[in-house]
Amino acid sequence: MSASDGPHPASVIDVGPSDDLQAAIDQAQPGDTIRLVAGATYTGTFTLPPKAAGDPILIRTNAPDTDLPPAGTRVRPEHFPLLAKVNAGSGSVFVAAPGAHDFHFLGLEISPTPGTFLYNVITLGDGTEPLAQQPRDIVLERCYIHGDPLAGSRRGIALNGQGISVLDSRLSDFKEVGADSQALAGWSGAGPFTIVNNYLEGAAENLMFGGADPSVAGLVPADIVVRHNHFFKPLSWKTDDPRYAGTHWSVKNLFELKNARRVLVEGNVFEQNWADAQSGFSILFTVRNQDGTAPWSQVDHVVFRDNILRHAGAGFNILGYDNNFPSQQTGNVTIRNNLLYDVADTWGGNGAFLQMLDGTSDVVADHNTVLQTGNVITGDGRPHTGFVFTNNIAPHNLYGVIGTNYGPGNSSLNVYFPVREFRRNLIPGASIAAYPADNFYPAGIGDIGFTDLSGGNYRLSDTSPYKNAGTDGKDVGADIPSVERATCGAVNGTYCPSSNPGGGGLPLGNLAGIPVIIILVAIAAVAVTLILVAWRRRRGE
Repeated sequence: MSASDGPHPASVIDVGPSDDLQAAIDQAQPGDTIRLVAGATYTGTFTLPPKAAGDPILIRTNAPDTDLPPAGTRVRPEHFPLLAKVNAGSGSVFVAAPGAHDFHFLGLEISPTPGTFLYNVITLGDGTEPLAQQPRDIVLERCYIHGDPLAGSRRGIALNGQGISVLDSRLSDFKEVGADSQALAGWSGAGPFTIVNNYLEGAAENLMFGGADPSVAGLVPADIVVRHNHFFKPLSWKTDDPRYAGTHWSVKNLFELKNARRVLVEGNVFEQNWADAQSGFSILFTVRNQDGTAPWSQVDHVVFRDNILRHAGAGFNILGYDNNFPSQQTGNVTIRNNLLYDVADTWGGNGAFLQMLDGTSDVVADHNTVLQTGNVITGDGRPHTGFVFTNNIAPHNLYGVIGTNYGPGNSSLNVYFPVREFRRNLIPGASIAAYPADNFYPAGIGDIGFTDLSGGNYRLSDTSPYKNAGTDGKDVGADIPSVERATCGAVNGTYCPSSNPGGGGLPLGNLAGIPVIIILVAIAAVAVTLILVAWRRRRGE
């Protein structure tokens, strides 16, 4: 192991395969770079200790930047030989000690030793630290983080800190039999969290906030940006699929919030979710005081926009209050300008667009295009207040909008959604007499006037009678070009020229209805990325 002086006070510490990586981490000072040999393997549990304030310590592969995918591009299998391998046979590969801060990982493959099951491959806070000692300002960028292909692992990264960013990375093979597993999960970290341009693969929940009670009284993970990621479950996990690989991992959903506040989810592709250990809903905003000791738990101020959800058993499940322990009310949730298709009971769920349970507040569903086989909305529990359902396209199918013990349409709306706005929706197959006025009820889906329904082009054609017929003078349904721009490249981890690398430059016309703090968090995430890029360039890396 050798250190060399550069033009700046920071040092570069080269760590060979037989050198002591923990000693290098302990030795490193703010602004130093630890370089690991591309393709070499470093084994052991490595602790990130607290350091003095200063620039981040960079732990990276020694492969030159010119050989790595550029910043803003997701690491893919062809890049794996360029990565330095760091693994562990027990515990976690990297563990942040209380008070650890300012570490940046770049170009590493982080995993269990072959054949080993780990509970957390990376532990950024175990959830017991007081607020002042939570790990903070830690970035994982262009890394391949995975469980064992056969044994699985419970979790990729435990996100129990502040200022945690996961960028341009691939997280896969997080799966377990009989228990929940996630690519990313946090329950006791204050945030903010920035999760941008990753491939996320987890059997139970690909990404979840909540699921265990925070150790800090009153804590709700907050200021969360989830942008341009690919959420995916392989069909080799699906027991009735010809590609099933033989192990029945516990499958639940793609994205779940149980305790979270100020969350922006945009430009992601969510796909392949089916009924297994849960009923098949893909996106859950279901508040939970999980263990009964956190009655402050809440899901609040969530914006879910410009996403694609496809090949799934059901859409959204939204719960107003925890039905097991006391909680706060779920509220201020906006689901706008999303495209959902092949949301179908053939995936084992009930094929519904929205399930609304037990008294939510101020949930808005606006300008969504949905091709589902089940209900448009299912209601149950206490009535929902401030509900807005406008400018959506969703076929009625058998029951349309229905609540427990009531009939479709106004009968259920008046009981479960007494304070509502329900206008300018396009619900093919619904009975005009059973539903509110100022909506559209054509006979069938073929009467909508999609550009090419069979070809998957869900724009309204110029001859559609529903062009510019929304409450705002825009087309009913999603703005499909906007969804395509936001999600372009999300599956392969690149950005199209129009999809704004780094997530900056939100058009001012699209900011209405988004809490200012979410906008500021998004801007801050861009600023952090630009600062990191400039910092690396200044150091000549």
